Amino acid sequence: MKNVMRRAFAAMVAMLMMCVSFVALPSSAMADTGGVRDMYRVYNPNSGEHFYTADSNERDHLTGLGWKYEGIGWKAPVKSSVPVYRMYNPNVGDHHYTMNANERDMLVRVGWKYEGIGWYSSDTNRAYPLYRQYNPNAKVGSHNYTLNTNERDMLVHAGWSDEGLAWYGVGGGSAAPAPSQPSQPTEPSKPSVTGRVITPGAWCKKSEAGEKGVSKTGEQYVCAYHDGNKIPHWYPAN
Repeated sequence: MKNVMRRAFAAMVAMLMMCVSFVALPSSAMADTGGVRDMYRVYNPNSGEHFYTADSNERDHLTGLGWKYEGIGWKAPVKSSVPVYRMYNPNVGDHHYTMNANERDMLVRVGWKYEGIGWYSSDTNRAYPLYRQYNPNAKVGSHNYTLNTNERDMLVHAGWSDEGLAWYGVGGGSAAPAPSQPSQPTEPSKPSVTGRVITPGAWCKKSEAGEKGVSKTGEQYVCAYHDGNKIPHWYPAN
């Protein structure tokens, strides 16, 4: 009789475990719904801020104001259970992004404006972590978010603080396409200067500070510091 009771109890436990496993499946199956969306990355060469948005109209508006489009930073899920909040500091014109509701609320208390959910972090995909870095010497553009561990390590080596994981994407990024060139020149070509071909607004090495370069379209640039940034960038020479 005892053996029969033990077998019955074991069967009941097995059925219970099957039920628990079955109940746990839907939350995973429902994660990251609605497909993916591209997250655009733009850069303000005057302030040093990187800005991230899923809205192509917002991207195009900023590039029309002189921001540099740097391409797709990562791909985000259209929907998940983990929102990433977008904050704005009206005093210095800077943005900040976090999936920490406590950090969001703390910033609101000290004067930041909550601009809503910018995008979502993946519930289940851990193949595309984005890293967060902080520049303690910058008032604007003090945070950077990137998939690229080389970019993260370069900033940390230059004095930024590694603040660890920011959120998760569901796909990698891609660089902005090169500007199209006209088949026939519409104006006299600009004189070249000594120096390599560079990407306007990109970072340059400290050892290159003061050196000149040219863009693919012939504009002259110089590697220089701006607004207290610890990393020099390629700025227009004029």
